[in-house]
Parts: sequence; structure tokens; C-alpha cells
Amino acid sequence: MSTTPRRARLLVPLLLIAVWLGVGGVLGPYAGRLGEVATNDQAAFLPRSAESTAVVTAQRAFRQGETLPAIVVWTGTGTGTGLAERRADGVLASLADTPGVAGQVSPALLSEDGEAIEGVVPLRPDLGDDLAGTLDRIRTAAERVPGTTVQLAGPAAAQADLSDAFAGIDGLLLVVALVTVLVILLLVYRSVLLPLVIIVAAVLALGLACAIVYALADHDLVRVDGQVQGILSILVIGAATDYALLLTARYREELAARTDRTDAMRAALRQSWGAVVASAATVVLGLLALLLSDLTNNRALGPVGAIGIVCAVVATLTFLPAVLVALGRAAYWPAKPGARPASGGAGEGVWRRVADLVDRAPRRVWAVTLAALLAGAAFAPMLTSKGVPLDETFVNDAPSVAAQRTLSEHFPGGSGNPAVVIAAADRLEPVLAAARRTEGVADAAGTTASGRPGGAPLVVDGRVRVAVTLDDAADSEAAQQTVARLRTALHAIPGADALVGGYTAQRYDTLRTAERDRTLIVPVVLAVIFLILTGLLRSLLLPALLVATVALNFLATLGVSALVFRHVLGFGGTDPSVPLYGFVFLVALGVDYNIFLMSRVREESLRHGVRQGVLRGLVTTGGVITSAGVVLAATFAALGVIPLAFLVQIAFIVAFGVLLDTLVVRSLLVPALVRDIGGPVWWPSRLGRGDARSDTVPADRSDG
Repeated sequence: MSTTPRRARLLVPLLLIAVWLGVGGVLGPYAGRLGEVATNDQAAFLPRSAESTAVVTAQRAFRQGETLPAIVVWTGTGTGTGLAERRADGVLASLADTPGVAGQVSPALLSEDGEAIEGVVPLRPDLGDDLAGTLDRIRTAAERVPGTTVQLAGPAAAQADLSDAFAGIDGLLLVVALVTVLVILLLVYRSVLLPLVIIVAAVLALGLACAIVYALADHDLVRVDGQVQGILSILVIGAATDYALLLTARYREELAARTDRTDAMRAALRQSWGAVVASAATVVLGLLALLLSDLTNNRALGPVGAIGIVCAVVATLTFLPAVLVALGRAAYWPAKPGARPASGGAGEGVWRRVADLVDRAPRRVWAVTLAALLAGAAFAPMLTSKGVPLDETFVNDAPSVAAQRTLSEHFPGGSGNPAVVIAAADRLEPVLAAARRTEGVADAAGTTASGRPGGAPLVVDGRVRVAVTLDDAADSEAAQQTVARLRTALHAIPGADALVGGYTAQRYDTLRTAERDRTLIVPVVLAVIFLILTGLLRSLLLPALLVATVALNFLATLGVSALVFRHVLGFGGTDPSVPLYGFVFLVALGVDYNIFLMSRVREESLRHGVRQGVLRGLVTTGGVITSAGVVLAATFAALGVIPLAFLVQIAFIVAFGVLLDTLVVRSLLVPALVRDIGGPVWWPSRLGRGDARSDTVPADRSDG
């Protein structure tokens, strides 16, 4: 081939590389700027149709819109003196004009044991980065009470600790994830350039995704919080690396069979793009199914995650091929891809031994692996998802957690963070009486215009606001049950038109909504995956089989997670969103590996027959799929560096589940089932009708 045609064929790859490097230079910095448009204000993520959300709206008429209570707790030798209580009362009164304070500051309240004083300072929920400064000013003022130690509890203090936990999430997660991926790729490929090329492709995809999400969030089209930030980074890096591994492995095979690098890449793209796009489609549509959720944070993750996956696919199918064509065989240096046998040649090593095992005893293999997965799934009901109290939100002890413990030692559990009732003013007395009779309620009182006890309740448009103090801590399951009983009692009062909201009610509504979301979204995701697999594999039985195996893998993962969370990590339960997030990620991503495997099995079966197709597909994809699974598991495990129980739990579920799927389900269970069932598994395609090339050796199913 002459020099001029060769240069002309390199022109398109070089242009693509230039375009992507330009995109990286302009948009790359946005990967570290999502925090500018992120909010960790939990009030922004309430269920849209919940009663507690209606209360947030109704409170605005009282000029007491949704607030973020900061509870000041004084303890020490001086608290039992009247002087300390008067000083604390004066401090609280002086805080009314502090920037960020919204509504009436409560008077100082001495505990019944005389050993603590509390006061509630309502803050604006939209303070964002100013929250920490506002709390510092409150603490400084509170320290003027002599002989006492000051602590800050309540939702405001917890949100500040949450923001601290997410501080630097962009840089920390990115570094941990990229270093992890780089080390694994170096060990797998033993190549210098290829791991770096794959990392650059993933970083470019992340920069593009973050820039798009930044623009959408800046125009209030999507919401982003710290959890969505972290998951987006991990999702893009993990997915981009997985898709890159599939493409680079196929390109390596084609380089072994062809002399021209451009022809080799065309063949690699032709053979792998369908599996990559189908795999990405399962994740994208699975994430978009979260739009059916009534929880705003779930709805936020759906489009943000989908954007990340699309960017990962675009980078994999454009930038990566361009660089590989430009580098040619040098990309794999010091390895020599031309020295490797072409796909389908005699396989050696561990995957040949695995294939031999599946071939010899398919029924025994799938029976044993199925029994093991069912045993793990039996523990799945032990995983409780009723929310976690504040003291389990953070992996390490946080200042707000310690303050909440102090508060609970001296005051009723719900003190400082009452349930909020909005009701008809002419039914105030029956509402108060019913609330006080409700089991779990310590007290109930109408809110006055001054916000202090003793005055007439404030009436706005014929409605009153009632504060109901609960016996149990506002973040406890017992308090949520009290809210349920309170709603039942107040809704039964004729003409009261009562609504029960507040922090505890929001947690209760979030739990109920999460349960509803799981019931709706899980079948939708499974149906979407089934349809994609049906279109890709041109079969009905095999997609049903694959969907069943990934669902079983998810249940087994939940079972193991329940044991690990309770007996190893010490978690009493999980956030209501954890099972749904785990399902979407694990099932959608887990199907990827089955797609990679079975698309290759179908290709080989058309050439060599169903039996040989299974064995050849397993041998040729075993190494790359296992590598991809290890990379994805390690990438999600990086979420564990953020000291929040929610992310640690998601990290374990996805990492363990991906490894279980890669090493057991995809390597043993699925190949053994397909090997045992044989041609009918491809029904109604021509493979299932026996129109494809026949096996040269009959399948042996005598082991069953």
C-alpha cells in the first residue's frame, strides 16, 4: 500500500483525536465543578405526592416555610443554675437577626433532670455552602453561657456533617477510581500504553458527561447532590473501561488475523459495537426507569446516570478506535498481538479448563451453582430497608451524632424537631386532644405568632399550625410509627382537614414511597432488559433465562449483604433507596457480561454449532469479561472511601454482586444451562430450529 493512501486513512482517526482532545480541554474542568450546582438539601428531594410535602407548601402561608432546625444543647455544671438558663435565653433571642436564621428562635428549655438546656434555631434550608458559617456563628454565640459545653444537633448539624463527608468528592473519588483501574489494567494487559489510552478515554467521557449535567443542573432541569455526583463518576469510569476492554480485546484478535490496522479496527467495531450498544442500552433504560419514581433524588439519578453511560459509549466507539488505529500494534507493547492465535483457536489456561468442566458435566455445574445462589438468596429477607437513624448515617462518629445522643439523654426523643400539623382553626381543640391521646406523643401545642408558648395560636386563612413533640427520637422507626398513628387519629376528626408533616413524617413518606417505587420499577427494568436481549439474541427462551439468572444473582447478593451489614459492618438496616439502586446497577450492569458472552456464543454457534459455540464463546470472552468485572467491582468499591453508610452499602452490593455475576453466573451457571439445553435455548431463531451448523460431537448430558 502506498504512503499517500495510508496517510489518507489515518486522517479521520487523527481528526477524531483532535476533536476529543479539544472537548477534553474545554469541558474537562467540569468534572470537578459539579459541586457548584449540587445541593445536599434533603427537603429538595421529598416525595412529590406525599402528605409531608403538602405540609411544606402549607407552612409558607404562616411565614414559616420549611426550615432546617439547628438544636443548641448546653450541658455542664452550670446548667442547673437559673443564671445559665437566662443567659441561654438571651443568646437565643440574639440569634434572631443572624443571617440564615428563618422564623422564630425558641426560648431556652431546661431539662427535667436540670442537667441540660436546649434551644431550637430554625435555619433556611437553602443555605448551601453558607450553612457551616451560620452554624459556627451560632456556636460562638452559644459559648457565651458560662460553665457549659455547647453541642449542635438536629437536621442542620447533620446536613453540615453530610456536606463535610462529600467535601472533595470529585477529586478523591476520581483519583481512587482511576488509580484502581490503572493498576488492574496494567496487571491484565501488561502493556504500557493501552491502560493509559483506556483511562484517557474514560476521563474524556466523564468530562463531557459532567459538562452536560452541569449545564442542565444550572438551568434547574436536573438535580444533583453528593450521592449523584459520586455515582456519576464511578458509573462513567467503570462503564467506559468495560466497553473499552471488550473493544480492545476484539481489536487484538483482529490484529492477529489481519495485517492492516484500519481493516482490523473496522472488523473489531463490526463485531463488537452491537454488544456494546445493547449493553449500554440496558443500563440507560434501567436508569431512565427511575423517572417513574416519586422520590426526587431517584428521578435525579436516572437522567444523570444515563447521560454518563451515553458519553462512555460515544468515547469508546469514537476516540478509542481512533487512538488504537493511530498506534496500531504499538498500543499493546511490549506484547505482540500478531503472535496470538485468532479467535476460536485452541484455547489454553484457566478458561479452557472451565469450558472443559462445563462440557463434561453441564447439569452438575448448573445444579451446584444454582443451589449456592439460592442459599444466598434465602437470607435476602433479612435485609431491612426501613431507613437508618442519624447515628448510623455516618460510618465514623460525627459531631451531630454525638450531640443527638446528648440531647436524647436529657429530653424527649423528638424534642426540638416536632411533627408539624396543619389543620382547620375551628377544630384546634379536637386536634390537640387527639394528638395528645396518641401513643408516642409527649405534647402538642398550637404555634403562636411569636413562636413562644403562652399566646394565642396564629390563624392564617382559617388554618392553624400545631407542633407535636414525640417521645422517641425524630429519626427512629418508633417515631415513624407514631406519625402513622397520629395521621390515623387526626384524619378521623370531621372537618379538621389535618395534614401531618415534619422531619419524621418526611422519613416515613420516603420509606413508603421507596417501597412503592420498588414494586413499580423492578418489573419495568426486567421487562426492558428482556426486550433488549430478545432483539440482540433473536431468541425468547434464552433472554428469559438470562433475566432470571441476573435476578437470582441480585437476590443472592442481597442475602450476603444482609449478613455482612449486620454481623461485620454493624449496620442495623439500610436507606430505603439502597435495594432499588443496587437492583438497577447490578441487574443492568450484570446483564452486560451476559450480553458480551452470549453475543459471542451466538456468533460462534452460527459457525461451529451450538455446543462448540458455547465452549468457544466462553474461552474467547472469559479473560476480558472477568477483567471487566474486576475493574467495575473495584471502581464501585471506591465509593467506600466516602464515610457514609449509604455509599458504603451501595459499594458493597454492586462490587460483590458484579464479582458473583462475573465469576459464577456468567462463567458457570449460564454456559452450563445453555450447554445442557442445547439448540432449543435459541428458539425461535434458526439456531433453535436446528438450521445452524451441527455440532461435530454430541452433547453429553449423562451427568444429571
